[in-house]
Amino acid sequence: MQALFVTGTDTEVGKTFITAGLMAAARRRGLSVIGGKPVASGCDQTSEGLRNSDATTILAECSPALDYDSVNPVALAPAIAPHIAAREAGIALGVSMLAEPMRALLARGADVTIIEGAGGWRVPLNERESISDLVIALDLPVVLVVGVRLGAINHARLTLEAIQRDGVKVAGWVANILEPDTPRMEENLDALAHWLGEYGGAPCLGVVPWLESPDAETTADLLDLDALLGSLS
Repeated sequence: MQALFVTGTDTEVGKTFITAGLMAAARRRGLSVIGGKPVASGCDQTSEGLRNSDATTILAECSPALDYDSVNPVALAPAIAPHIAAREAGIALGVSMLAEPMRALLARGADVTIIEGAGGWRVPLNERESISDLVIALDLPVVLVVGVRLGAINHARLTLEAIQRDGVKVAGWVANILEPDTPRMEENLDALAHWLGEYGGAPCLGVVPWLESPDAETTADLLDLDALLGSLS
């Protein structure tokens, strides 16, 4: 069994599509694969309750199938920072609250389990705890999704340094191109490869170009599952 956590250099950098792509790649190998989104803000009210589009994307890639609440146990309506949304909803958000359902997910024993965070590495859960504390509690290696645009090198280096300083293994990183017109794109990608890979010790799992309508199957073609599983073993 292999399990990992997907974080990003910021919010809206493509964590969900990278998560779904890795899940699709695992399914192609005939592996059982499930995913989780412990907390999600920006949820829509439906007849079945609050639902988050990122969580439903992950849910659709689960094999075997799961119920929504197993994937996303804490769903919050406002599209704002989770700790603020939880406070407004009267929910005492914290590591222990999120770790229990995620441990239950891990205990299902799928060949591959992928849990996606909210925002970046230091997104707060409350006044004392952050998403990073949840990852430490679950003892999971991390895949870092780098949203490639102006400023990406600094954000990526700082995030990598913070993860490693916390004693968490970085199993790899993915360059997800958000702004294809970024000047000197190749030079930027080379710099990321140097600072994250050669210097930082994290293998590159793929470079995902700007996709108008990204989907799991297309993203799976662009990711190196062998490199990831090799890093985890």
